[in-house]
Amino acid sequence: MDARVIHVERPIYVDLDGTLIKTDLLWESLFLLARQAPASLWRVPFWAAKGKACLKAEIAKRVEFEAELLPYREEVVRELTAARASGRRVVLATGANERFAHAVSEHLGLFDEVMASCDDVNLTASRKLERIEARGDPGGFEYYGNSHEDVCLLAAAAEATVVAPDRTAARWQRKAGAQLLPAPRNGLLKGCIKAMRPHQWVKNILVFVPLVLTHEFLDLDMVVKGLTAFFAFSFAASSVYILNDLLDLSADRRHKTKRRRPFASGLVPIPTGLMLGLGLLATAVGLGATLPVEFMWVLGGYMLATTAYSFFLKRMLLIDVLTLAGLYTVRIVAGATAADVDGSFWLMAFSVFFFLSLALVKRYTELMDFGIGAERSTTGRGYLDVDIDMLGQSGIASGFASVLVLALYIDSVEVRRMYDVPWLLWPLCPLVLYIVVRIWILARRNQMHEDPVVFILQDWRSQIMIAAGAALFAVAAFV
Repeated sequence: MDARVIHVERPIYVDLDGTLIKTDLLWESLFLLARQAPASLWRVPFWAAKGKACLKAEIAKRVEFEAELLPYREEVVRELTAARASGRRVVLATGANERFAHAVSEHLGLFDEVMASCDDVNLTASRKLERIEARGDPGGFEYYGNSHEDVCLLAAAAEATVVAPDRTAARWQRKAGAQLLPAPRNGLLKGCIKAMRPHQWVKNILVFVPLVLTHEFLDLDMVVKGLTAFFAFSFAASSVYILNDLLDLSADRRHKTKRRRPFASGLVPIPTGLMLGLGLLATAVGLGATLPVEFMWVLGGYMLATTAYSFFLKRMLLIDVLTLAGLYTVRIVAGATAADVDGSFWLMAFSVFFFLSLALVKRYTELMDFGIGAERSTTGRGYLDVDIDMLGQSGIASGFASVLVLALYIDSVEVRRMYDVPWLLWPLCPLVLYIVVRIWILARRNQMHEDPVVFILQDWRSQIMIAAGAALFAVAAFV
């Protein structure tokens, strides 16, 4: 038999985690369990004590898994499609649980057979090699793998393809000269930075609002405290964004833009995200410890609320937007506690209504993106497509209520006491109205595709309104 025929008859065995897909199904399923059956999380250590096979099997029994949403490596799928079209036998050989493996096989339609872990066998490394060699394939076999657990299989294969390798597999590949399908260069670092969402940190500028309104913004000590609070909240928020993304993998992958997020797309491994999130949280706590103890209480409350939001509040009708409005307002409270200045009732009231309007914009635009037929199972939220008009009406009403609060504040005793020319503050009302109405018009046109708070702080027209408002405050206070 000539070499070409032997090559054609040589079967291809393909690893799943990290090779065919850009993620690891054990980690994926753990977060599916946390999302779908959180009451079972306490059992995880006991399942793990019985071995990985037991852990994988028990989780697989309790979660709904959608193979079509996974981030597949297109280059691997293309090669396998071509190989199968040429008559080669392709086998999915994976350490993932057999339920997940069969779901992947059925979705792709590429495999002649599936070899996977079961209730009592974790089919990885040497166990997988023994299973393959027991088949006695004439002419050997070809193997696609990516990790240190695959090295023994890569070394035993007649042909080896290393896909996006870890350090051990990369070292073996260089030494053996095997075919390489590399991961994008510098993708991990960029993905980690993107996962932190530093563009969202601009929302934490709200911690400086109490300093501005109490005229303490020229005090260097106060500014340092404000900056410390800003970075503490930014790092804490980033840690929660990471947790939120890990819990929302399935919902994000259904979304036309969120599917490109680092964890949903498989750019950043889940364990890397966990370590990054814990590091950010530790840094936030360290910074917060340098500020008054009241700030730590506020930061702790913020973390608890955002964690609750990530786990279940975000799927509750109206509770989600009320929570978001409260979380924006908490930033202002944090700024007041960090600088040890009194919070204003008027500021809190304005903030709640204004940020409730922006939170409703966020939900409104999400429903617009999903379009007709949107339901809870697809949006991951508590809204249906028929709710969109009510969200719009509620959001506009809330925005106008914030302007009413602002008008009452301008006419209050506190303003007459703090400002030399208080009537100069009246133009603030139309400035805020402009921002509120414009953002809702853009949302109705389906032109609002980012966080509305971030949009306001980055949009040049809104920036002009904010600058004009700041100038009015300065003139009213010091003229």
